[in-house]
Amino acid sequence: MDKALDTIQKNLESIKRVSNDDHPMEFWSARDLMPMLGYTKWQKFTEVIERAKAACKLSGQNIDDHVTGAGKMIATGKGATRKIEDFFLTRYAFYLIAQNGDPRKPEIALAQTYFATQTRKQELLEQRDMESKRLDARAKLRETESKIESTVYERGIKYPVEFATFKNKHIEALYGGISASQLKKIRKIPPKRSLADFDSHVELKAKDFALAMTDHNIKEKDIRGKEAMNTEVVKNSRETRQALLNRGIKPEHIKPEEDLKLVESRKNKEAKRIAGKANTPNRRLLK
Repeated sequence: MDKALDTIQKNLESIKRVSNDDHPMEFWSARDLMPMLGYTKWQKFTEVIERAKAACKLSGQNIDDHVTGAGKMIATGKGATRKIEDFFLTRYAFYLIAQNGDPRKPEIALAQTYFATQTRKQELLEQRDMESKRLDARAKLRETESKIESTVYERGIKYPVEFATFKNKHIEALYGGISASQLKKIRKIPPKRSLADFDSHVELKAKDFALAMTDHNIKEKDIRGKEAMNTEVVKNSRETRQALLNRGIKPEHIKPEEDLKLVESRKNKEAKRIAGKANTPNRRLLK
């Protein structure tokens, strides 16, 4: 199956065209695609194109952005030529044609599998990209939390319970009055685990921003005493919450993400597996 899908990719590339304008885009000739999808009669293939155009319209897309009428000159013998109907198609149009083609044709079934595979690959790439962003944001938040912990202990907070109160006031202000323990219950997070390990990327960035502002202001304004510092972190966390609300984001309504410890463990295993493959000698070359 992998070889067949690779063949489709190579065939697509071999007949791909690129526009000659300021914003080059790839497209395909319907006449070129027709035999690749198992069709021998243009009339039958145009019926599939019409169904694809209907699907394009239903999806809210502009049909003309994906299917454009075009003429094609062909030789008819003795040096004569005539113009035949053709369409220029985007990759999205090709996808819709594959989805609306005759699934009994092996070529159509394979094209559908190709697009399903490509979609899954893109989903995995996007997932891994977001996982990396979450891990980076978590590391940055951890760094900011460490800085502000040192700052407040130097200026009036003396005991761990007082620092826990400081952090909880930050959470309550950011989440509309919901405490850290309440939020863990709502999100079904183990009591001894950190909320941040299950945060979305935007939550991690919001927390980092609020605490970084607080750390900056405490130092710049020379704020001292636990009550004054608690007031400062509440102000900054509320301002951060308001910024999120202004963009239609309610932090307390965000669903918990996958445990970042699991994400990190999976990435480490993948890295080791890739490194192991790279270091494994090719036995064929050693023979």
